Amino acid sequence: MRLVTIALLALLALVHAELWFGKGGVPRVMELSGKLAEQKKLNEAGRQRNAQLLAEVSDLKEGLEMVEEKARFDLGMVKPDEIFVQISPAKR
Repeated sequence: MRLVTIALLALLALVHAELWFGKGGVPRVMELSGKLAEQKKLNEAGRQRNAQLLAEVSDLKEGLEMVEEKARFDLGMVKPDEIFVQISPAKR
């Protein structure tokens, strides 16, 4: 009976050691959980950026206001009857 108890305790110790130090042990699970949380944040940021781009594409397809705004901001477009005034920030 004593030999069976010792064998069972040895097996229990082996299983416990595998839990803490093995390939799929607790430290590895914690590491992967951290990486998963980080990736979820990156995915959410990507989803928000995709939604923003989708809205911008929709605006570009549907109306000319967005096209005009982009031309004014990115290319410096000025209509023939407009005056362009550029204000530079004050130096400190």
